Amino acid sequence: MNICVFLSAADLDDRYTQPAREFAELLGRGGHTLVWGGSESGLMKVVADGVQESGGRLVGVSVDFLAAKARADADEMVIARDLAERKALLLEKADAVVIMVGGTGTLDEATEILELKKHGKHNKPVVLLNTAGFYDGLRQQFQRMEDEGFLPLPLAELVFFAKDGVGALAHLEEWSGLQ
Repeated sequence: MNICVFLSAADLDDRYTQPAREFAELLGRGGHTLVWGGSESGLMKVVADGVQESGGRLVGVSVDFLAAKARADADEMVIARDLAERKALLLEKADAVVIMVGGTGTLDEATEILELKKHGKHNKPVVLLNTAGFYDGLRQQFQRMEDEGFLPLPLAELVFFAKDGVGALAHLEEWSGLQ
């Protein structure tokens, strides 16, 4: 399965890097392909290293102004013109999406992917990997959106919240088995 992972390129502490590494190793051992922003920095590097060292493939989609930070030994690397093209290519190359911890760029990617799903532009599973409760506030906001009628479909059909990488991957593999 080609699994797109949106996540931070920042250097983070062990409460985020260790679970990210464990998830990456699960992906690699499972024979999955990581589709990611292509960066050789921060958490993006941690995940790419873990996938590659565990036998998985790497498909990166960088953007022209970050091309100097792109991973040289990825199995495939595409350089997009801008961030909008990058997001479109990441989604196109993926069978499923996992959103890990990140900043405003990751939040932008997450909301766009969910908006596209809400409007029926894709039916790929989307998992928010809620490491260390990072997305508790967002989950509460989404629940309020559902409760108050802002979502045209149930929250459970839009996104799955996973506490850890094992739960995230189990959800994706169950989904792929139903396809």
